[in-house]
Amino acid sequence: MKIATRLAILLVGVTAVVALSVGWFAVHTSSQAQYATLDTSINNVIDTGVGHPDQALNNAIDAVQSNNYDLTLDLVGPSGALTEVNSGSVALSGRPTMADVRESLGHVRAVANLPGFRIRSIDVGGGDYLVVAGSTMKIASQSRRLALDVALAGLLAALVVILLAWLVMHRDLETMDHLINYASDVAAENESGPVPEAHGSRDVRELQVALATMVSALHRRIEIETKSVENMQVFIGDASHELRTPLTVIKGYNELLANPQATAEQQARAVARVQREIERMESLITDLLLLAEVREVPQISGQRVDVSGILDGHVAEFRTENPARSVTSDVEAGLVLEGRRDFFDRLVINALSNVVRHTPGDAPVRVSARRASGQVTLRIEDGGAGLPVYGERPQRFQRFDPSRSRETGGSGLGMSIMTDIAEALHGSMTTAPSDLGGLALVFVFVESPAADYSVSGGSLGSATART
Repeated sequence: MKIATRLAILLVGVTAVVALSVGWFAVHTSSQAQYATLDTSINNVIDTGVGHPDQALNNAIDAVQSNNYDLTLDLVGPSGALTEVNSGSVALSGRPTMADVRESLGHVRAVANLPGFRIRSIDVGGGDYLVVAGSTMKIASQSRRLALDVALAGLLAALVVILLAWLVMHRDLETMDHLINYASDVAAENESGPVPEAHGSRDVRELQVALATMVSALHRRIEIETKSVENMQVFIGDASHELRTPLTVIKGYNELLANPQATAEQQARAVARVQREIERMESLITDLLLLAEVREVPQISGQRVDVSGILDGHVAEFRTENPARSVTSDVEAGLVLEGRRDFFDRLVINALSNVVRHTPGDAPVRVSARRASGQVTLRIEDGGAGLPVYGERPQRFQRFDPSRSRETGGSGLGMSIMTDIAEALHGSMTTAPSDLGGLALVFVFVESPAADYSVSGGSLGSATART
């Protein structure tokens, strides 16, 4: 049952109960007032003869006529004989007995022998009694008519309440129907267009906002899950593709070692080659796991990385380990970005390892980091041979040096790892020629406001650099 139907039933029920309650009270109050008026007229007639039994009958007739009372006056003798003295508009429905007469001496009452009448009697002497009777039929008829009027008024009030409720709430109910239909479409994967607009009360608008927020969160979750599945498929494909070669090599040399005709020199070369392939597999698996972690691990908000401090530390260490190189550092103090320290640390390590791997031992190196327009730009440059093509986004297993092969080079993941780490830190990486003659790795990040920062934990394994 829809909420509009339930609301209509509730309003009709409440209105009906209220109308019936008010109507019953009005009918009851009105009938009691009319009964009290009838009793008062009967008592007024009786009171004219109290203390004057010999004049009671005449006084009663005078009182009825002078006040125009619609009452019946009957004289009941000692034997129960009934003599009608004055006739009202409604004839008596029966004959009062002496028992009825005696019971009504003190007050007005209704008796079983006279249904539809109220009576009171008075002793007028000589064993005779004057019975004053008033009909209640008119009161009952008026009460029934009033009850019918009240019922009709209650029905009309219910209709008016429903109409007013519809005028006030039809926009809310219509919006709720639209929202329900939209939610059903979302559940059935038939969603089309944005969440319907809400035109009505604040509650309905808040419901629309909550539904829009929920659907948006659901879309984000679906995107995250879809991306996670895609990344897993890519990871599995990359791993199977790159691990096939070292596994094939290991399998071949294992068969050579199992050959009893192999010489000691052949066996030694086989063991050395197997060891190199195992180390290469270990490095490759480490790189793949690092890529998966960078793409999957959510970034922790509120943690800031001391860019200047990390760069100064790595440059000092690099200068010590490479005394033959001319190392220049131009790092602005106080640079901070939001993200994970271990990711940024790994980024710098990969970039400097790139230089060591692919440039001569005496090639110059320059590290610079400056802030401008709310961004931090980091450049790591070398005096090596550079790249044949600049500006392209590195792809997994892309080798920029054609002379290098799997047998002698890296996995081709170094540049891809740096690109993914930069994006995980809400930045970007591009390649450009350096005025030193080689490659310039350019990283651009959004600078965090100057504040105290906390360093996120975690450590990453070694990764190969540009190959």
